[in-house]
Amino acid sequence: MKCKICTQHNTAIFTSKILYKYEIEYFYCNHCGFLQTEEPYWLNEAYSDSINNSDVGYMERNKTISQNLITILSLFFNKKSKFLDYAGGYGVLTRMMRDIGFDFYWDDKYTTNLFSKGFEYNKTLTIEAVTTFESFEHFVEPIEELEKLLSISKNIIFSTELLPVIIPKPEEWSYYGLDHGQHISFYSQKTLDFLANKYNLNYIYLDGLHIFTVKQISRQT
Repeated sequence: MKCKICTQHNTAIFTSKILYKYEIEYFYCNHCGFLQTEEPYWLNEAYSDSINNSDVGYMERNKTISQNLITILSLFFNKKSKFLDYAGGYGVLTRMMRDIGFDFYWDDKYTTNLFSKGFEYNKTLTIEAVTTFESFEHFVEPIEELEKLLSISKNIIFSTELLPVIIPKPEEWSYYGLDHGQHISFYSQKTLDFLANKYNLNYIYLDGLHIFTVKQISRQT
């Protein structure tokens, strides 16, 4: 099987049961450090509800992210510009950021916008930075998704839990999401460095968030 990040050959490293019934394989790429499932034929079932029932920290996470974004956007970006929350779920974060005073817009092809109606993204908008949280691990074709984001803005702020250097067994890492079946792509530090280099971007990790950007941002900030 080819790696979906770098197209090099990857290796099956373990199998596990997903959604309590499908035995699937996981493939690791030594070249870029990316871990992926086999082709995810179970996703229609996994997305019967787009916000999975295991995501019990959804509201609290949005609150924390909004506070971290205030700092990052104020320090490094034009805070009077427009921003897009991609794969924005029910529109909670967009609503929070607008209430704080940032000109945020929403986009999500799978979920209904409940909290930020009237502020849907359209291609006429010039976007300073795209935010997208807990979405990278859902990407079936991560390169296509990343290039779509980069076509909107060369500054991307996102969250995803990094694959540890010693790859955990299925029972050792809850982020595999075996119960809900929606997590199919897992990125290591090496993977994100590879992607930044591929697209001539700077990559930093700041305030619990990953940033791909054309700007020069110090890791010591």
